[in-house]
Amino acid sequence: MRRVSADGGFATILARGDAERGALVLIVIERGRHVAVLERMLNVGGDYAWRSSGPESDGPALGEWLHKRRRNDRDLWLIELDVPDSERFIAETTAKG
Repeated sequence: MRRVSADGGFATILARGDAERGALVLIVIERGRHVAVLERMLNVGGDYAWRSSGPESDGPALGEWLHKRRRNDRDLWLIELDVPDSERFIAETTAKG
C-alpha cells in the first residue's frame, strides 16, 4: 500500500483478514478501470508468489467471486490498488514474489 501511494496511486482495504494467517488478494485497477486480481499463493517449492486469480473482467462476476472467497475464508484480506502504471506494477510485484 505504501508503494502504491509513493507512486501516486491509491490503496484501500476492502476486507481485513487475520494479521498473521490471512491470505492476500489484490484487486488492481488503473484510473478506475479493472486490470487484474492477484493472489499470494504458496508455490511447489514452499515459497510465496503472486499469481493472477479470479475473473478477468469487472462487474458481477468479480463481485460474486470476491464475496464467495471472503465467505469461505474469513482470514482473507481484500486490498484494492489504483495504480498509475498497472502493467509495470504487476510485472514488478509478480517478479518479486
